[in-house]
Amino acid sequence: MAPRRSSTNGLPPAGRLLPSTAHLPSTAAAAAATAQQDALSVILVTGGYDNTIRFWEAWSGVCSRTLNHQEHQVNRLAISPDKRFLAAAGNGTVKLYDIATSASGSGGANVGPLVTLTGHTANVTSLAWHAEAKWLVSGSEDGTVKIWDVRTASPQRNYAHLAPVNDIALHSNQGELISCDQSGAIKIWDLGGDCCSHELLPEEDVPMRSVSVASDGSALVAGSHTGTVYVWTIQPGVSFTDLQPKTRFQAHSRYLIKVLVSPDTKNLATCSADTTIKIWSTPSSTNAAAPRGGLNGEGDGAYKLEKVLQGHQRWVWDMAYSADSAYLVSASSDHTARLWELASGTTVRQYSAHHKACVAVALNDSSS
Repeated sequence: MAPRRSSTNGLPPAGRLLPSTAHLPSTAAAAAATAQQDALSVILVTGGYDNTIRFWEAWSGVCSRTLNHQEHQVNRLAISPDKRFLAAAGNGTVKLYDIATSASGSGGANVGPLVTLTGHTANVTSLAWHAEAKWLVSGSEDGTVKIWDVRTASPQRNYAHLAPVNDIALHSNQGELISCDQSGAIKIWDLGGDCCSHELLPEEDVPMRSVSVASDGSALVAGSHTGTVYVWTIQPGVSFTDLQPKTRFQAHSRYLIKVLVSPDTKNLATCSADTTIKIWSTPSSTNAAAPRGGLNGEGDGAYKLEKVLQGHQRWVWDMAYSADSAYLVSASSDHTARLWELASGTTVRQYSAHHKACVAVALNDSSS
């Protein structure tokens, strides 16, 4: 879907600047670090309940760098699209690290964050970057969604969800934000209008665990606590909030934790407390009517189970696709992360260094 708003999305200009000792690197400084960043063509990072953030050599499986994320565990990680910054969500805070410095090994394990974003009053559960890394979105168990200008120490927007927020996703048009919560609500926030434009409640009093939006803006996918996946299509050329229910299906028999549409939009990955990851092929026609009959959606609207990725021994908490959609990285309570080759459905690397549950993973191998 073509963008309907400017990249600023009506967000107010930067507010109070941080002291000079805490500001993010300037554009000139970023240019000076270009050569070093080029060496970081594949950035793979994991975090967990052992209060560490670990950088990995993706193909060798070697942990190249460990950062101590002091004070609390790591709940979620997000790499900025330009590969400059790593956002780490913890209890009440989001910390931004300079990737070139953090991954290089200089400064030891106690490299501090460039900026600590404070304002949430409970665990921060979700993160999403603006396409040009101009701002960052966070969702929290405190029932709020906040939008941060990365040059400031205070949120530029604060949206009340009225229930603990479990996940957020940013539409590719950069003008709409989707969030889901523990009460079962899915909310669509119009950033230009600065309001909640739409609310969905697929299952009353059943927590919605995760949301994902297709990169071409064609579909919204959500997963519930009971293992059910819901899909809405977004008709091309119309407002995002004109959603059409497409299908629903039972993906897992135990808690579903995350849904993730592949960058090429051809597959959907789901992970669960049942220790598995499932790869589903998306329907050939995104404009098909909602199927009738079984819960698993028969007909043109059906999602077909292609592969079940097995190997983790405990809950699978997080996933990230490679840019070409050929690989998937997963994080699990079994203390490990795994790199899966999706064509064969096999583990090609296992990343073992965490001493407690590994619950967050971020991958950026894009060439842009």
